[in-house]
Amino acid sequence: MPNPFVHAELATTDVRKAKAFYGKLFKWKLKSMAMPHGFKYTMIDVGDGVGGGMMNQMMPGAGSAWMPYVLVADVAAAAKKAKKLGAVVMKDKTEVKGMGWFAIITDPTGACLGLWETKE
Repeated sequence: MPNPFVHAELATTDVRKAKAFYGKLFKWKLKSMAMPHGFKYTMIDVGDGVGGGMMNQMMPGAGSAWMPYVLVADVAAAAKKAKKLGAVVMKDKTEVKGMGWFAIITDPTGACLGLWETKE
């Protein structure tokens, strides 16, 4: 079975402005939630289809950018396979407490992609 896109995440330089824009443009339901260490995350409920989230851009000097995530059965194995195929692993397997694990890769063409393993 192919691996579907399961989440789209916006790392933005201005969460308030992004929420106002996307909320009005698409009528998305946006719900902010507190995360560990004072981190805030906004969940995006699109109704039907793949939802996502928004957060402050965490890379100093970087602009706003969207990151799609693809579902995998084993995020560590998928990152390892991607590396063998020419990708660069930008962030190794990282836990999102109570939800699952992610990794970030850059493919051989330079495009970033998130890998997601759901906690079962």
